[in-house]
Amino acid sequence: MSDISRVKPFRSPTDEAPLARWSLTIGVIALLCILLYAPLAVVFTEALAKGAGAALKSLTKSEASSAIRLTLTVAAVVLPLNAGFGVAAAWAITKFDFRGKAFLITLIDLPFSVSPVVAGLCLVLLFGANSTLGGWLVASGHPVIFALPGIILASLFVTFPFVARELIPVMIEQGRAEEEAALTLGAGGWRVFRTVTLPKIRWALLYGTLLCNARAMGEFGAVAVVSGKIRGQTATMPITIEMLYNEYLSVAAFTLAAVLALLALVTLTLKTALEWRYADQLAATHRH
Repeated sequence: MSDISRVKPFRSPTDEAPLARWSLTIGVIALLCILLYAPLAVVFTEALAKGAGAALKSLTKSEASSAIRLTLTVAAVVLPLNAGFGVAAAWAITKFDFRGKAFLITLIDLPFSVSPVVAGLCLVLLFGANSTLGGWLVASGHPVIFALPGIILASLFVTFPFVARELIPVMIEQGRAEEEAALTLGAGGWRVFRTVTLPKIRWALLYGTLLCNARAMGEFGAVAVVSGKIRGQTATMPITIEMLYNEYLSVAAFTLAAVLALLALVTLTLKTALEWRYADQLAATHRH
């Protein structure tokens, strides 16, 4: 028998045996059901345990409505600020060459490596009533810790990297040629950004903003440290859920958790739609 006849036929790396494919598929589905779908189903089941009327009634109470209002307010403030910071950081890193660029990228990634609780504690040490700056702010009637500004600062810190980290790879891939051509033709910096850069990064910017929004609404650790958990004043939705659950008010706790889960699902739906749109845009760009 010749050596050629003994050569095994070529098989694709993804061409696995049916048993292996089905085992992996069933394993992934089982993990998703245990870690994701089952807890989500429990949340909505417990929220409706005493009927939809009881669930809706719990949302009309002052602590629940205050928590929802505060969470949405924080997200509404954090999103535009982080979008602006993220665009500025991505623009500086991708459009200019300077010393310390690697260090700046490391600083942007810092919230990913620092525990949110540690970040909240640092804010307390800096702006708390026992510090020089915090004492002066409290004396002047503008407290940061145990007030809305502290919650916003904590949320800004933990959500800062999301927009910048989505924009930097996109802007690196696109390069600087079109911006330099527009500047050569006499366009100003703002016009170059508005007419050349922004249309190319808009989907990545929206995607990063959605991720930032999801984290801002669901943040617990850093906000718990700086908010003081004052019921009806500085308790966001995650904190209020914990307080209600610890008080054995399960219907109210799970109903508020269901509202937070629905907001997350809406964010996930928009994120998926943007991923499809962004993938189509990249495919069109590569074709041209």
